[in-house]
Amino acid sequence: MQQGPLRLLGTLVMIAASASLGAGLAMAQGKLASGGLAGVVRDLSGTPQMGASVEVFPEAPGATSSLDYLTNTLGIFRGEKLPPGLYTIRVTLAGFLPTLQQHVRINPNLTTMVRIEMESMFASLEQLRRQPNSSKADADDWKWVLRSASGTRPVLQWDEKVALAASENNAGPAPKVLLEFTDGARRPGSVSNVASAPGTAFAYDQKLPGAGNLLVAGQMSYLDSAAGGVATVWLPTGVIGSGPHTAIVLREARMGDTGITFRGMRIDQGGSLAFGDRVLLRYGGEYVLVGLGRSASSVRPRLSLETKLGTAWHGNLVFAAQPNAPNGIEANGQDLESALSSALDELDAFPALMWRDGRPVVQGGWHEEISAERRVGENGKLQFAGFHDDSHHVAVFGRGTDLPPQEYFEDVFSNAFAYDGGSSSSWGGRAAYREKLSEDVEVTALYAMAGALTPAASGEAGILRDSLRMVPRQSVGVNLSARLHRTGGRVTAGYKWISGPAVSRVDSYGESLYQMDPYLHVSLRQQLPKFGPGRWEAIADCDNLLAQGYVTVNTREGLVALVPAFRTFRGGLSLQF
Repeated sequence: MQQGPLRLLGTLVMIAASASLGAGLAMAQGKLASGGLAGVVRDLSGTPQMGASVEVFPEAPGATSSLDYLTNTLGIFRGEKLPPGLYTIRVTLAGFLPTLQQHVRINPNLTTMVRIEMESMFASLEQLRRQPNSSKADADDWKWVLRSASGTRPVLQWDEKVALAASENNAGPAPKVLLEFTDGARRPGSVSNVASAPGTAFAYDQKLPGAGNLLVAGQMSYLDSAAGGVATVWLPTGVIGSGPHTAIVLREARMGDTGITFRGMRIDQGGSLAFGDRVLLRYGGEYVLVGLGRSASSVRPRLSLETKLGTAWHGNLVFAAQPNAPNGIEANGQDLESALSSALDELDAFPALMWRDGRPVVQGGWHEEISAERRVGENGKLQFAGFHDDSHHVAVFGRGTDLPPQEYFEDVFSNAFAYDGGSSSSWGGRAAYREKLSEDVEVTALYAMAGALTPAASGEAGILRDSLRMVPRQSVGVNLSARLHRTGGRVTAGYKWISGPAVSRVDSYGESLYQMDPYLHVSLRQQLPKFGPGRWEAIADCDNLLAQGYVTVNTREGLVALVPAFRTFRGGLSLQF
């Protein structure tokens, strides 16, 4: 009677033992058959990206679960015990386009390595400034398309030391400090101008915990007048020209022997939002407070909406406060050296301060623009734009002596002045073409038609503001930038012609966008023989070299010479290390 229960119990024990043994064998086989995945995530310049989110999806039918990883300080991620098969890898990071790599094969008992390069949202706008990639892009390649990097490929074994060494060799040492020892005026007639005397400027890049960077810049001048300023720029993503940024600028200068001191503060905030793979919204704004006995303030918002219109076209809508064209911090695809220079430029980004009836006013207005841009070939871009400028307190610059201080803001370091030209409104259009002819030569051509202030022909001397009229003007400009391999220098030369007398800028937004000032301008950066630590360069910047565009006007206050661009020279030494 007891054999039946004993047999049943024995059967259950054997079944359980067999199941346990089978599961153990299956687990052992799974361990033996599993593979590994490792990779490094970098930007296009070769800099490892920390904190990137890596999602790994199996491509097997019916598989829905995914594995999530984060890159470490070296941009490296690792995954183990992955079943063999094909996988899709998706990498995302703030300020970069998502990168997708498909059909990555995981082999049993081996570790597959992938190298992933991420492209920033703005990188292709400055693609002409970079050396072309070794792999040719398709003709319809577009910056919004989610595509994997051409350098991503699987290998059989992962070695962190070898990968790190390769990354360092590709990227090269980036400069952390920029020093400039210069002499010469930057912006005559402006409150941010310093005396034409020796001065020192510096910029420093400080890596923050995580992916952020802090740029600190300062400027000091001495001898004729004491002046100084400091600017800090916070980049949460650590990438210049991509992602949000916050800039704070403080400046103080003693205005010669007048006993008056200028103090200014500027706070700038900007960022971007991507909506899908076709729409990008760039936003920002700045608050400016300047004081010279009495203070004046201004709030300047800006918005830019870019969208893909086709395989080769994209459009852009711009609404911005004047004279707020994109500054260096928002420029695209810059390296760290350019970022340090952009931080220095923040010190001179104050709008023009003028006097009106004895009170301070700040140059301002609104700029609305709609544009379409087409890629031409592999290295060219063509833009067509229509815009409207509605300005108030238009800044007019000139030279004169013994002028009433209630209306003319005179530069104590020269006989230049800034004058409030009143309000104006004009419509205009622009056509621009930029192409990189070779790795070392880039050319830009620009045509613009817009309104500009011009003194009316009248024999009676009256108030200068009442004699200024808005008239249509045309302008044509060409810029050429070339790198000189034999001497190790870079020269930029350009000329912008204006169809008639003009005392205000023709398309000031386009001038800032394409770095094209009126008349003849030349810039030189010449590398010097190495005689100390770092890289030494001689720098020289000349604006309106031929002193063109001066218009003499007889006013009730006296004889003045008005000009849209002063002839200036600034030169010295630059040290980067």
